[in-house]
Amino acid sequence: MSKPVPSLLWDDARVFLAVARKGTLTAAAHLTGGGIATLSRRIDRLEAALGVPLFVRHQTGYRLTDEGNALLPKAEALEHAAQAFESQAEHETEVAGPVRLATAENLANPIIIPSLPRLMERHPQLELEIATDVASVNLHRRDADLALRMVKPKRGNVTVRRLATLGFGLYGSLEYLKKRERSPDSGPHDDDAFIGWSEAQSHLPAAQWIARSLRNRAPALTTTTLSAQLQAASAGLGLAILPHFLARDAGLQRLPVELGVDQAIWLVIHSDLAQSRRVRAVADHLTEVVQGLQGRLAGRD
Repeated sequence: MSKPVPSLLWDDARVFLAVARKGTLTAAAHLTGGGIATLSRRIDRLEAALGVPLFVRHQTGYRLTDEGNALLPKAEALEHAAQAFESQAEHETEVAGPVRLATAENLANPIIIPSLPRLMERHPQLELEIATDVASVNLHRRDADLALRMVKPKRGNVTVRRLATLGFGLYGSLEYLKKRERSPDSGPHDDDAFIGWSEAQSHLPAAQWIARSLRNRAPALTTTTLSAQLQAASAGLGLAILPHFLARDAGLQRLPVELGVDQAIWLVIHSDLAQSRRVRAVADHLTEVVQGLQGRLAGRD
C-alpha cells in the first residue's frame, strides 16, 4: 500500500511553489519576502514531513524530483483556494494592500505612471508595484496580478479585455530626412538606414517589416528596447518603427507608409483576483486612462 500524502499547509505550499517556479532560493526569497535560510529550512522540514525528496540540489539551483513534480498540482490547488479565499474576504473591505502590474516600459513611463497620483489619492492604502520586464512575467504563476500587454494570452487562468489599439508608423528625425539620399532606380527604402531589433525580438511585427525592407542589408543599429530606438531615431541614425504618440512627442517626422503592424492593448487579470477590490481598482483606473487616450495611442490626433 502506498504511503498517504500528509495534508499541506498553505505556507508550506507557497514556499514549495516559489522554489519550484524560480529554481533558486535567492529568487524564491525575493518572491515571497522571506529569507534564504528560512526557505531552506522550510523545504527541508517539508521533505521530512512527506518522507520524500522534493528537489535535487545543484550548484546552479533547485530542480524538482519526480515526487516534487507529482506534488506540484496539489500545491497549485492550495494556491488557487487561498487566492479565492483572499479575494472573497477582501470584497467587503477597503481598497488596500499590494497589487503587482506587469506592462511594457513604453506604456508605463509616459502613460501609466503620470496617471497614478489620482489613483493613489483615491486609494491611499494601495501599494502598487510595476514590472516592465514583461517577458519574464507570468500571471498564471502569480508573478503579477494583472497586466497591460500587446499580445493576447492564449492560455492560463486569466480574463482578457481589449482596451485600445497602439498605432505604429515609420519615423525619422528632421535632420535625417533632410540629408536622405535616394537613387533614381532604387526601391522605396533601399537607400535608407534602419534602426532594428536584435535577434531575440525578431518575431515582432515591426522587426519583420524592417527585415523585409532591408533586403538582406544589415540595419544601421539594433537595440533591445523601444526607448533606445526612439533615442537613436532622434539622434538621426536612421528610420525606426515607433508608436505614434512617442514619436510625435519626440518631434520625429512620419513617412507616408502603411505598415500594418498596429497592436491591440489587452488588459489581463488573474481570474482568481478578478473580484478583488484592490485589483479591480487598478484595473478600472487603467481602463479609464487607456480608453481616454484611444485617439492619441492610435495616432489619430
